[in-house]
Formats: sequence, C-alpha cells, structure tokens
Amino acid sequence: MLPLGPIGATTSPYQCLSSFAGNPLLISPDQLVADGLLAESDVAKFTLPPRKVNFQRVIANKRALLAMAFERFRQRYRQRFSDDLHQFETRESGWLSDFALFMALREAYAFKPWSQWSQPVLRRNPAALREARRQLAEAIELQTFAQFIFARQLQSLRTHARTAGVALIGDLPIFVSPESADVWTNPKLFQLDRRLQPRAVAGVPPDEFSPQGQLWGNPLYNWNEIAKDGYAWWKARLGAALKQADFVRIDHFRGLASYWSIRTPCATAENGRWVAAPGAKALRALTGGKRSLPLLVEDLGLITPEIERLRDDFNLPGMRVLQFGFPPNPGNPHVPHNYIRHCFAYTGTHDNDTSAGWYNSLSPANRRQVQQYAPNPLWNTAPAWAMIRILWASHAGQVIVPLQDLLNLGSASRMNTPGTHEKNWQWRCLDFAECREPMARLASLTDLYERRAAL
Repeated sequence: MLPLGPIGATTSPYQCLSSFAGNPLLISPDQLVADGLLAESDVAKFTLPPRKVNFQRVIANKRALLAMAFERFRQRYRQRFSDDLHQFETRESGWLSDFALFMALREAYAFKPWSQWSQPVLRRNPAALREARRQLAEAIELQTFAQFIFARQLQSLRTHARTAGVALIGDLPIFVSPESADVWTNPKLFQLDRRLQPRAVAGVPPDEFSPQGQLWGNPLYNWNEIAKDGYAWWKARLGAALKQADFVRIDHFRGLASYWSIRTPCATAENGRWVAAPGAKALRALTGGKRSLPLLVEDLGLITPEIERLRDDFNLPGMRVLQFGFPPNPGNPHVPHNYIRHCFAYTGTHDNDTSAGWYNSLSPANRRQVQQYAPNPLWNTAPAWAMIRILWASHAGQVIVPLQDLLNLGSASRMNTPGTHEKNWQWRCLDFAECREPMARLASLTDLYERRAAL
C-alpha cells in the first residue's frame, strides 16, 4: 500500500501531514452506516467520482459526511464508543493531541502552511496553544473522532485480511512534509533556521531520467538531536507504521546512510551534496539488533557498496523492478536471472509507467529484445501478463504486481510520474468485479510456481 497518512496540498502520500495519523479520505462511508453513525440516505446524496480521483470533490464530500457522522456521534452514540475512544486516546497520546490541534489550526488559518501562522502559534507558545485549544475545542474533537474512526476501520480491515490469509505491506516515507505536524511539533529534530524554515532540503541528484535532479523540498533531519534520546521519535514513527500493516517498506533507504542535501533557496536539485547519516547506529536503535524484522527497503537509484552492506548487515530484503531489467545488460540486478532469493520483485512500482504502457512505448528493437529474452505470445495482446509470468517464475522470494498490471491497463492508468506535480495519485479501481478473472489467473500462476505461503 502507499502511505496512509493525511495528504496535503500536493495530494502526494509521500508528503503527509503526519507520520502517525491516518488519511480521513480513506474512511468508508458504508462502515459508518454499519456503525449507525450515518444513514444510507446520507451516503446516497454523494456519487462516486469517475475513474480519476477529483480530490477537491472527494475532500468536500468526505468532510461533509464526517461532519454528519460526528454530529450523530455527539448526540446519540458517544456512550456506545466511549470506552474504545478513551483507550485510543490513551494509546495514541504521544501524537494525537498535537495533531488534532494542528489540523484544527490549519483549518482556522484557511489551510495555509504552518510557517504562515501567527508567531506565537507558529512557535508553540504555551499560552497561545492553550487559547487555541479553548477556541477550537469542537474542531479538535472532530479531528480526534476522525482518527479514531480511521484506526477502527483499518483494524477491522486488517482482521478481515488476516482471516483471509492476506498480509498487508505498508510504506514509510524516508522524509516528512515541510507542512506536517511532525515539523511543527518537533522543530528541533529538523535542520531549520531561526525563522523555522529549512536550511537545506531533500532530493536526488541529476541522472539520466531527471537532468536537473529531483527537488523534493522535504526538511532534512537533525540526526544529532534525534540521537540524544536513542532515536525515540523514529522508533515511534516505525511503530506507528507497523500498527497499520504487517510489513513495512522503508522508502529511499539510502537516506538512512547518506542523503542529498540542497541548500535553500534553490530552484533545482543540481547544486547539492551527499551528507552522511547515522546508518547502522540508527538501524540498531530501530531494530533492537534483531535480524528478523517485518521490513523491506527501497534500494533503488544510486546504490553504493556502502548502502548494500548496510542493507545486508541488517538482513533487510531489497527490491528488484522488472522494467529496469531491460535491456538485459550483464550484471544488471533487475534482470530476472540475476534475482536473489532474499528480495521483493515487482513488475513496476507506483513511480513506473504501467507494464503495458512501458512495453508499448519501447522501440521495435527493444521490444524484440524483450521478446527474445522471454518468448511469449502474450507480448502482443497482454504484455503485463507476459511480465507477470516472468516475475512469478523468477527466483525472487516475494513478488508483487500493481493492480493496474493485473488488469493490463495502459499509460492512462499510471499512478505517479516522478518529478512532476500534476495528474498524479488519481487512478482508482471502481469495480473490483473486473478483478475476479485476473485474480483467478494469478492464483493459477501462484500454484504453478509454488508461491503460496502461510502468514
């Protein structure tokens, strides 16, 4: 799964407003009806969006539905949920109160970044925060309610998945959004100046795909400050991710060993430098020295022997991406015959084109090369399924296929194009009935290549 945190202005799940909270847009209205917090007639007022998500419309609809559910909760059902809500507030006290206040303030300031709030609130003056809590009490309660419902529904989903023998893999972004509650609540943990603005920001250097590099704009960590209490904040962050999923992928893993630091102000990522991060020290603190953990890592991009050693020293499986395996140059780790057992292999990720879109964009010569590597009549009609068969037959211990590839969809269904901010994160599956036949085909391949595994 992509990260499940609340999204900001960019709608990217890798620029969440919190490392701990859930995204209220993912709350199921049907489950609210089942809990008695909405009537079916309430939900019927809102129609499903088309295949591409219209975020403005979805945000407005979900806000309206959550407000209705919250009002019904306050009027009729508070006592029914009181014990569970109290336990949730106690269990999540390390972040929930600050986050609910942050979201209430964000709305009160017309959704401006927290760096544009009044100085007393921006700098967390205790008297200013007390007054804000008093004035925004109802809005804070609504935000707490939304997080409670999100957590309740997610745990219900996890229980259902576990009963069906399905494990969930979550995703932990390496950096946090500059607009997040994380930075506002814990500014000392980040490289900020006196104005609480980033001294430098994250990104990646220029490469063959991005001539000017990628300027992500995330604030960089103050690792010396984070280390003072034994990496407690990072431990809590990883713990929160493992409450949402059975396994967690650490995004941009190399950022734990070294990161591309770009001084501000900056227009591109070209003028940056590599800076060492604590690497092994941080991982020892996060893992407790254990070598068997429900973690995998994104080891893509510019990966050095140092990064490989860090990954292997902690026995963390990395990634292989089949689209990166062509043309099949000697020694390319993404070519299937070079896969190792201890890895997760993908046809493509959320940052790739769909496999059908990728194949159809190849030159005739490169298509012939792919067909020569793995002859299959499906290349002409369902190239994604030719890719899936290669992956399932490979030596990789775990294999993953995006839903778009399962449905053999083209480039119009791509999830994200790195380095761009428009038209991303919009694809959705409207009718899971269309997945039944592909799922049956996948089940047959899974049996054929002996890939079934018990949780």
